[in-house]
Amino acid sequence: MLYSNPTDGYRLAYRKSGSGRPVVMVHGSPGDGREYDKLAALVSSHAMTVVPDLRGFGHSDKHSENGGDAFSRDGQVRAVVALMDELELRDAILVGYDIGGFTVQGIARKRPDLVAALVLAPPLPGVGRRILEVTPVNEFWHATFFRTKLVEQVFDANPEAIRALLRVHLDGWSGPGSTVTDELLDHMVEAYSAPGAFTAGVSWFRHEESNPISDYAAETVPPMAERFDKPTSILWPECDPLFPTAWSDRLDRFMSNFSLKFMPGVGHFSPTEAPEIFAGEILAHLSGDWRPDAVRGKARAGRAPVCDPGLIFGAGGR
Repeated sequence: MLYSNPTDGYRLAYRKSGSGRPVVMVHGSPGDGREYDKLAALVSSHAMTVVPDLRGFGHSDKHSENGGDAFSRDGQVRAVVALMDELELRDAILVGYDIGGFTVQGIARKRPDLVAALVLAPPLPGVGRRILEVTPVNEFWHATFFRTKLVEQVFDANPEAIRALLRVHLDGWSGPGSTVTDELLDHMVEAYSAPGAFTAGVSWFRHEESNPISDYAAETVPPMAERFDKPTSILWPECDPLFPTAWSDRLDRFMSNFSLKFMPGVGHFSPTEAPEIFAGEILAHLSGDWRPDAVRGKARAGRAPVCDPGLIFGAGGR
């Protein structure tokens, strides 16, 4: 495990493998860089992979004395940008999903000079006020729950409670037949169980600009000329109860240079569940073979999503 120099008083732990073009992979919540173990192994023979643990996660610093803003989206963006500058990473391919997706999109907007392309799974722009409908609000219950003092009073430093909550997320959000729970649960419980660790790990949701409900509810469509234009591969899981495939319908209002592919049978933890699909998109960007969709919406026109709704948490649980 390697460590960055401190930024805002926090060091990032990170793993680095391979050589060549940099590929920076940013994990989701709950989780840490271990989510990318299989993907990094597939890519590191073709490129340099850099996989940080975000502030408050994994082996990175978790202390709170510099204020909770350090764990917000802007704080996480600052931290990863500082790591990339420290390692002199340029022309990088950024990979992200969940809060890691928000983070790498923030990096690409803040420091476009660092970024050549992105490979993303949701969250992605275009959800808007649909996030406030009954089903999404019920799925995103955690985004509100993590803002309450119950985090400190009940869950922090309580391994049994943390295990129960993480199992709900891992079982409920992964695709049918997924092994994500078996692969990650013990590691996550260990990483979150030290005093203060669980609170730090959920502090992202305690900031208005970071919380997906408030962020999407305030979303506005940019002028056409200001759409995000970095080459972007979008990989949308068909069995993610948090981000239904129907929410891919407005991407071209926000992005001008992207491809869209659906991942059948894959749930929310998509880089862990489908590393080969992510690796294929990364290698296409590395080789120069990647091309944007020529006709917007063609990837959505083929068929309905293949996913048994009875296996999705929000449609009756496992």
